[in-house]
Amino acid sequence: MNNQKICGILIACAAFATFNHAASAQQDSARQDIKRDAKAAGKDIGHGARDVGHATKHVAIKIGHGAKEAGHGIAHGAREGWDATKHAVKHVFQHDD
Repeated sequence: MNNQKICGILIACAAFATFNHAASAQQDSARQDIKRDAKAAGKDIGHGARDVGHATKHVAIKIGHGAKEAGHGIAHGAREGWDATKHAVKHVFQHDD
């Protein structure tokens, strides 16, 4: 081979090695970006799940308080009904309070 062909081959190999290294650096950068984005997405999903859990707890507490108040209202109504019935029976049988 003559010097001109050897020089051309060496320049081509050097250019290929340079571009290969640049492409490799871009791939590493892209991998880091993907990793960083996946990590951020995972954190956002975790924060969203935590917020849903807290909201569910808050709603469950509100429902529990509503059920408690409804139960007390029913108990109060039943007590008043019982007292009225007891008073009516005593009144009918002349055992007034």
